[in-house]
Amino acid sequence: MTQQQLEKYLWGAAVALRGTIDAGDYKQYIFPLLFFKRICDVYDEEFALALQESDGDLEYAAFEENHRFQVPKGAHWKDVRETTVNVGMAIQNAMRALEKANPQTLHGIFGDASWTNKDRLPDETLTNLIEHFSQHTLSLANVPDDQLGNAYEYLIKEFADDSGHTAAEFYTNRTVVKLMTLIMDPQPGESVYDPTCGSGGLLLNCALHLKEEGKEYRTLKLYGQEINLITSSIARMNMFLHGIEEFQIVRGDTLAQPAFLEHDSLKQFNVILANPPYSIKAWDRKSFENDPWGRNLWGTPPQGCADYAFQQHIQKSLHPINGRSITLWPHGILFRDVEAAMRRKMIENDLVDCVIGLGPNLFYNSPMEACLLITKNNKEEKKRGKVLIINAVKEVKQEKNIAYLEEHHIEKIYRTYRDYKDIDGFCKVVDKEDILQKNASLNMALYVSNVSNNGPNMSIEDAIENWNAAGDQLRRSMDELFKVLKS
Repeated sequence: MTQQQLEKYLWGAAVALRGTIDAGDYKQYIFPLLFFKRICDVYDEEFALALQESDGDLEYAAFEENHRFQVPKGAHWKDVRETTVNVGMAIQNAMRALEKANPQTLHGIFGDASWTNKDRLPDETLTNLIEHFSQHTLSLANVPDDQLGNAYEYLIKEFADDSGHTAAEFYTNRTVVKLMTLIMDPQPGESVYDPTCGSGGLLLNCALHLKEEGKEYRTLKLYGQEINLITSSIARMNMFLHGIEEFQIVRGDTLAQPAFLEHDSLKQFNVILANPPYSIKAWDRKSFENDPWGRNLWGTPPQGCADYAFQQHIQKSLHPINGRSITLWPHGILFRDVEAAMRRKMIENDLVDCVIGLGPNLFYNSPMEACLLITKNNKEEKKRGKVLIINAVKEVKQEKNIAYLEEHHIEKIYRTYRDYKDIDGFCKVVDKEDILQKNASLNMALYVSNVSNNGPNMSIEDAIENWNAAGDQLRRSMDELFKVLKS
């Protein structure tokens, strides 16, 4: 199959479920079935190769060493296909048997979908789904890792399109992911971490980036944590289907119970990329005040907005020598008054390397403008005491209610970050002391003009940000004036 044919074939499984379950739930049924089929087809392929090598020795062909994953008796795709009654139970039992036979790699990977709910998924529907997937053999010879991995990413994107507001929980705009990966520039052997990894796109792209460059991507150590069960399972399947095996993705709440510890403290990583859930209100602020892992480096965020809890978790998890991070946030994190004290400490410690303002609609199903906050524990000499501010809000391609970065947008932003020098109307290298004097505000409008030579040309959101920044500046000036008058 061509890539397009493969994608059409896989999407056909979703079509078979239309009208039976909600579009937002497709992923918890289709991804596990796809992965189940892939495991069994590759097992058969490996068995046939081992049989050929051993001149027909069946016992040798079944040895564990000859297989990537073990498929126990009665748990093969063919066994499920032969089932005509209680098909959901057969699927569920086969998947649990596979997880049990491969505890180190597949534990819990198939999620907790309600396969046995016949009101939702009658035998006829599941039989049709099984027959649809049975049309093609998904062996490595027929469908290489790269091809199937790309098709899997295609499905993730399609499911995001169908999932409404929940899409942001598992999908990050892949053009932004590419920009983030370029800027972080992960190297072979480094450790890469995503504390809110969703479907694993940021982690996966780091490995694929090295692979495209012809570098040794298999020595990259990938770590991720994700609170949602099915989403964490999707991330793990995503890695395996792309041929990536050296990774750890753990289900859990990063703020309440960080998964990666070392010597009774948080494990530290060379590279952290993240798109955390923004402005969440349901988090344990009280525990964070006395955080056992020392993550309240700059203070405790307000209950209604945990953004700086995630940012401090990221900072605490960075390697002290070459740790670097890039995080996708809404613009508010740059200038909100309620977080000014925490932002001030971050800037005073000379941790902010660069801020990149991106355009609207890059968050899935949200019109908000995005920004990238880049931090480094050990800046290069020329960057010390400085912050590069890039106002790239216009470097975006709008299409209906979604936007993306074209190749020339990514190249321009990346080149500007790499060069680290002023470009009139686009970016400015600012002394950190200048930022601290502006109430530690990193608001784009304070440093890089939104006004073109031909006159005003800004969005309503930019105008509001500008107005808020001017109001903040006026308020500080008045406070200073009253202090002088009082003295």
